[in-house]
Amino acid sequence: MIEVEVKAKINSFEEIENKLETLGAEKSKTEFQEDIYFASPIVDFAQTDEALRIRTTDNDIFITYKGPKLNDKAKTRKEVEMSIESAAKAKDIFEEIGFREVRTVRKNRQYYTYENFEISLDDVEGLPPYMEIEIEMKDDADYTEAQGKIFELFEKLGITDGFERTSYMELLENLNSI
Repeated sequence: MIEVEVKAKINSFEEIENKLETLGAEKSKTEFQEDIYFASPIVDFAQTDEALRIRTTDNDIFITYKGPKLNDKAKTRKEVEMSIESAAKAKDIFEEIGFREVRTVRKNRQYYTYENFEISLDDVEGLPPYMEIEIEMKDDADYTEAQGKIFELFEKLGITDGFERTSYMELLENLNSI
């Protein structure tokens, strides 16, 4: 699966919630997410622009691999995800084979749906408010049109700048290095 995602810093959740409601977007769920990111013993994910994480939510646990970004306009990349039964056991396996924990990112996320878009408002510990708009596509699909539609939706919501291609983990790392 290819994930076409664009993220932007926003001024306030309340302002965007009102705009989403006016647009006709439907709030689908709210959940807490904890993401544990790992470094590989053989590949420098910072250099290859990949990510491996364990995500724990209110109801599920997943291992997610994110491939390198496919272009320079959005976070368009291959994503492979699978459910697991235990974050602690997966973390133990990863560490036993040489992966090491890099950072944990915690956030409260509100999900909205609008047409074929998934919209999330992200309250990430240590960061200002962000919004992500995402479309999932088959691996062989042309994602260029989807990217354009995402930017059009941002414009409808009054957001024309503050776009960010960096992951929340990288944003938090950059804050710590200042």
